[in-house]
Amino acid sequence: MKKIHEFTHYSFFTEMSELAVKNGSFDLSLGLPDFEIDERLKAFLKESADLDTHHYEPLAGNPLLINNIINFNAKRKNSISVKANEVTIVPCATFALYTALKSILNQDDEVIVIHPSYYTYAPAVVMNGGKPVYYDLEVDFTINWDLFKQCISDKTKAIIINSPQNPTGKIWKQEDWNQLYELIKNRHIYLISEEIYDTYCYDGTEHYSSFIHPELKNRTFCIFSFGKMFHTSGWKVSYMIASEELTALFRCHQQYISYSANAPAQYALAKYLEIFDPGVNQKTMQRKRDIFNELLKDTPLQIEQPAEGSVFQVVNFRNVSKSMTDIEFSKWLTIDKKVACLPLSAFYNSRQNSDYIRFSFAKKDELIIQALEHLRKNL
Repeated sequence: MKKIHEFTHYSFFTEMSELAVKNGSFDLSLGLPDFEIDERLKAFLKESADLDTHHYEPLAGNPLLINNIINFNAKRKNSISVKANEVTIVPCATFALYTALKSILNQDDEVIVIHPSYYTYAPAVVMNGGKPVYYDLEVDFTINWDLFKQCISDKTKAIIINSPQNPTGKIWKQEDWNQLYELIKNRHIYLISEEIYDTYCYDGTEHYSSFIHPELKNRTFCIFSFGKMFHTSGWKVSYMIASEELTALFRCHQQYISYSANAPAQYALAKYLEIFDPGVNQKTMQRKRDIFNELLKDTPLQIEQPAEGSVFQVVNFRNVSKSMTDIEFSKWLTIDKKVACLPLSAFYNSRQNSDYIRFSFAKKDELIIQALEHLRKNL
């Protein structure tokens, strides 16, 4: 079995950010926002500190937060109908992914991981006794369903999906879920659907959750993140929705790993959900994407597909260098050209090079503008 220490791509994430600090570079490498959270959210957290919110919440989570999550999901344009016993508050999306896998995997079960993907997926599979099976997206980051079908075997226990996707910005549409269902409808395969950038869908596209699909919802662990929604990753509160049966299975393991999440933050998030307008979030981040993409046109770097969602833009760098690997180029851009990014190969276990780098536009407008102006002058 592949040892966990073989998965070393996480080091690129910390290394590139450290290189940016060391070299005084404009840091567009990580998806950590550098702007303030909503003052109203801060006020609710201060209010929470004066209440009796300093002890464990129930295993499922704060009842007010659960109720407001149900209301929030019902109001989406692609409405998600959820019951109270289908919602679980968790410390973070990574915890939910790990615990969902623990809930369903037996030794040597296979889990399909779609590449490029976030670096925690494959290690979480291995740590729970499973075997990752990698499917690489096409050159345009779409799925070739005939090739994807070849990854499915009698040992396949789960498929991990991320939409909107980090790093490609691709969004799964209803027809994608339909295609997937046709492949697995006669098999006992679960889905772990990480939908943490759900409020960041652009150009009129609406988030379509796996939990909406009538045939897939009963086999889906669907993961969301308040840290991504509200730029509060340090608060450590996310949530998962799943059928009553899968929720009960999940909580059997949850109680032994992390019984509950940050209690004062749960109250603050519950209150904020009552006034939160996701449209404001979406418009703000789309504007940042558009600023980034428009300014990048004045450089040799090339955007082949604008991000449909998430807070990341994939960029082709081969007009600048035909010979450097994406890792070499990322380090050169960070150190010599003073703008930090990530190599796309950091999101693969199956390849060591690509033609692409990833930037985050979840930054202050002035940082985006300064970084791109610097590239215009120096590339």
